[in-house]
Amino acid sequence: MKRSRGEIITQILDICSKGATKTRIVYQANLNFKTVNPYIDLLIEKGLLDLQRGQNKVYMTTKRGSELMESFRAIQTEIEL
Repeated sequence: MKRSRGEIITQILDICSKGATKTRIVYQANLNFKTVNPYIDLLIEKGLLDLQRGQNKVYMTTKRGSELMESFRAIQTEIEL
């Protein structure tokens, strides 16, 4: 079954909640590098992810991103069959 954009976004936000590199996101979300880039760009643009530059680029879920992730999970729980 194909995942929705919302499910992929929620999964990326969850992966990044403790900080994650792009490689970690790709492998844990079962995406490829070409596919993950637009999602990361969108999430940063919307203020849901933050890029922290250091030795490695680490993506962190923002407070707003965490709130959205929890709301989406609550909705999924309510409509699950």
